[in-house]
Amino acid sequence: MTPVLDVEGLAFAYPDGHQALFGVDLHVHRGERVALLGPNGAGKTTLVLHLNGILVAGAGTVAVSGLPVTKANIPEIRRRVGIVFQDPDDQLFMGTVRQDVAFGPANLGLRGSELDARVQHALEQVGMEEYADRPPHHLSFGQRRRVAVATVLAMEPEILVLDEPSSNLDPASRRELADILRSLDVTVLMVTHDLPYALELCPRAVVLSDGTVVADGATYDVLTDDALMRAHRLELPFGFDPRTVGRPVTG
Repeated sequence: MTPVLDVEGLAFAYPDGHQALFGVDLHVHRGERVALLGPNGAGKTTLVLHLNGILVAGAGTVAVSGLPVTKANIPEIRRRVGIVFQDPDDQLFMGTVRQDVAFGPANLGLRGSELDARVQHALEQVGMEEYADRPPHHLSFGQRRRVAVATVLAMEPEILVLDEPSSNLDPASRRELADILRSLDVTVLMVTHDLPYALELCPRAVVLSDGTVVADGATYDVLTDDALMRAHRLELPFGFDPRTVGRPVTG
């Protein structure tokens, strides 16, 4: 089966000469929820920016469901790969929630009832349909994050990339977002420093460190490998021990 995300030998250096990625391989299949872990400066953001063509590989290849990430394919790639940024205000700029969610599909040419149905479905997926006519800046931070997710879901992506989805959320909003992510029929790549959230939501974890993949396996196994965690500056929150939680049952 063709992976939804197929990264082979990806290397990249910034114009100042800083080498951020050294031959990264990453393969994600349909329906997986994968946590991308690693310390600051590991190259996680650089990798993510290659997935929809914001950055261009210095070496290696990136493909989404068999379609290479090349200049000619960028419009379709950016429909297939939906990125939800850490700050929802980076994605919400229209007068109402409905207008924000409609913006992407409208740019694809959707109009009328087809556009309305796409927007309605995306808002229902994140439980925000009752707020469709509210200005985004009148919503709580957690609600804005859910709307930001809806703006991406409205494009019907094949892979949903989440950048620190639990950051700045109160416990209730954190749980609500987790419930939403579990309910979605979409492949998820979650970049996070929130290791308990990764364990809760993602059966698989990939650890990136100094621009290379140093581990790829069950999230529980990664988080309970003490030597691996120490070697790559990954620390669990005080009082949290995956061994006492056990392997979560993920749906």
